[in-house]
Amino acid sequence: MGRHPLDLVRLAVSAGVVLACLVVARTPGVNEVEAAIFHELQRLPDWSAPLWRILPWAGYWPGIVLGAGLALYLGRVRMAVAVAWSGVVAWALVLIVHELIGPRIVTAAFLETVVRTGGGSAFEFPSLHTAVAAAIASAAGPYVTRAERRVSWVVVIGVAVADLYLGNALPIGVFAAAVLGWGVGILLHLVLGAPGRRAAEPAVQAALRQVGIAPARMVRLPGRLLGPQVYEVHTTEGEHVEVKVVRRLHRLAGIGYRVRRVLASLEVAPEPALSTPRHEVAHEAYITLLAERAGVGTLPVLLAGEIEHGPPFLVRRHFDGRLLSDLGPGSVTDAQLDALWRAVRCLGSARMVHHDLRASNILVDGSGGIRIADFTFGRVGGPRTHNVQDVAELLVTLTSVVGVERAVDSAIRSLPDETVRDSLPHLQPVALHRRFRRQLVHRTDLMRLRQAIADRLDCEVPAFRSPVRPATVAILAAGGIAVYLLLPEVASLAEVRSVIARAQWDWLGATVAFGMLAILSNTLTILGSAQPSLPVWRSIAVQVASAFTGRTTVAALGYYTINISFLEKLGMARTDAVGVLLLNRAATVVVTGLATLVGILVIGDAVPLGQVSIPLWTWILGASLLVLLVAFLASPWGRTRVWQPARAILGRLVDTVVPTLRRPVRALQLVVGEVLFLAFSAAGLATTLSAIGAHYSLGAVVAVFIVASTLGQLLPTPGGLGAVEGALVAGLTAVGIHPTDAVAAALTARVLTFWLPVVPGIVAHRLLQHHNVI
Repeated sequence: MGRHPLDLVRLAVSAGVVLACLVVARTPGVNEVEAAIFHELQRLPDWSAPLWRILPWAGYWPGIVLGAGLALYLGRVRMAVAVAWSGVVAWALVLIVHELIGPRIVTAAFLETVVRTGGGSAFEFPSLHTAVAAAIASAAGPYVTRAERRVSWVVVIGVAVADLYLGNALPIGVFAAAVLGWGVGILLHLVLGAPGRRAAEPAVQAALRQVGIAPARMVRLPGRLLGPQVYEVHTTEGEHVEVKVVRRLHRLAGIGYRVRRVLASLEVAPEPALSTPRHEVAHEAYITLLAERAGVGTLPVLLAGEIEHGPPFLVRRHFDGRLLSDLGPGSVTDAQLDALWRAVRCLGSARMVHHDLRASNILVDGSGGIRIADFTFGRVGGPRTHNVQDVAELLVTLTSVVGVERAVDSAIRSLPDETVRDSLPHLQPVALHRRFRRQLVHRTDLMRLRQAIADRLDCEVPAFRSPVRPATVAILAAGGIAVYLLLPEVASLAEVRSVIARAQWDWLGATVAFGMLAILSNTLTILGSAQPSLPVWRSIAVQVASAFTGRTTVAALGYYTINISFLEKLGMARTDAVGVLLLNRAATVVVTGLATLVGILVIGDAVPLGQVSIPLWTWILGASLLVLLVAFLASPWGRTRVWQPARAILGRLVDTVVPTLRRPVRALQLVVGEVLFLAFSAAGLATTLSAIGAHYSLGAVVAVFIVASTLGQLLPTPGGLGAVEGALVAGLTAVGIHPTDAVAAALTARVLTFWLPVVPGIVAHRLLQHHNVI
């Protein structure tokens, strides 16, 4: 059993959150958000009432008795003690708070809206049932598997919902109770100790003696805070070993890994989850023995065991040497690089993979030999060629140590060209785990590595990268929360919710259909922009996928990237592909520009153009910039480095575009596609207004949509998030629609016609990548 210093921080956070909730609870009244959550849960179907009446018993004495009894039945004595004590302590603390603070009093007006209540005119703070259930789940956490932990917290959530449904407490009281129970469990871990915390050195020594290893001297090696504890041990018999204590699972195959696999443009080899730390230790020992038998230099496994009432451990033979991460470029010889690639070949021949070939897992021993450690993420089975992921990961590792050129040279020298070429797709940032990307000093190193391989093997670098980046996700999340929470402040939030709740589903279904038709109309524009005939069905699928790539990137860059990749896969030169997209963009600008001018005229007084004036300094600044640009392009350097290459590229683009425009059918497809896109998108806004029962003029609504979409795209956010919604609300209000209806229609239409198609776009994007269409 061990204790972790972070538990002190968690305990302090728990106390702080409970005190903050107490301050909120003592404030007179109930805020709108809390009241809305409470009322929604109280309106759950009546047929579910028996379930909500049973669940609170999990947070009462039957729950404590059942949890402790089940632990005793499974032979987990310490877990039973922790569960029993946590439940009792949480119960006592809640009763103390009840005596000191008293119940939460609410107004008579609020009580009139309550469907059912368990405490008359007052509510518990904090909730007893939720606190006890959370304390039991928190205390049992270190002793159970990951799946069992999830189930226990699902039960806690169920108890919390039951307390709200039955009217025992308000949301703040339930949340404070859950945090209080979590803190009680952490307190018990600090007092009693728990698996997964830092194991005390005497406990490790005692465990080693039980398996026949008598330590004479033990030194803990530095490592990651949450990683395994590694000890260097000298035994009384003169042996030199390493002891690796695994406190928690590292190979989880969790949600982050699964999302990464979905977004990657290749099939990443699956990494099935392991169930417990003991399973992880046994797995690593097994893979290490197989690797050693395959001829790979390893740290030989001597035995595996488990500390009594504590985590498992692995004993390996120790070798003096230095980790590859501690060596400079000049300290690594070509022979050692070749030995590393031989080890990868041996693993591949044995149908094994390592999946964690970082520099910190590669040891150069005293004789200069290469030894690979930590096979936690290793796998056995599969085709002989499935180790290209290991090749890609080792290329990244060697790049971080010896540089791009030597890394690529050694790989091409030691491996078949086909194997190195097949590793290129695995060198996408989204396909590499961050533990590998963190090794690289410069963000451009990965791009340089891919380009160096392509140059040496005379092949192309995979053109498409997933458009989803952490910055994009952060912008979309923050912007979406801001827009969809703050924009309703133009009208009453409750009124907006009421309007949306009363919307007619048949009209909303038509809105979704128009949103999808708008995407499909893009296919016409692509077919009309290209001189050769394009495959229709694949073009439709690419446009569906572009709803994902284009709407989640700034300035719709993902739209152009995916279409250029598609056209290149069809055998079109990049210049021709760019010409197709350039023509497509030009048609969009012309059609949208003309439609916007018409829309401004239709809106009329809503856009007071007569009051717009451009100050003199703007004209002067613009003229000055134009003169400087002409002077730069006229200079020898600007003429040779910028103007002449640009003119040559422009000439090739014109040669691509003009023949397309001379074909009437193509020009008709291009223009009709752009017009249909605007018409279907505007129709989605109109059907949304019909769904909420608003009265409107169709021409005015179409004009508002076109103007708002054009102006909204000027803001550098993915999909014009925030700007388009604001412009729609302002335009609809200007043409006589009530502010509440305008806000409800703008938000609903944008979700159904613009953001909802991103979901099938993700699926299409994934399928197209794996069928090598993009």
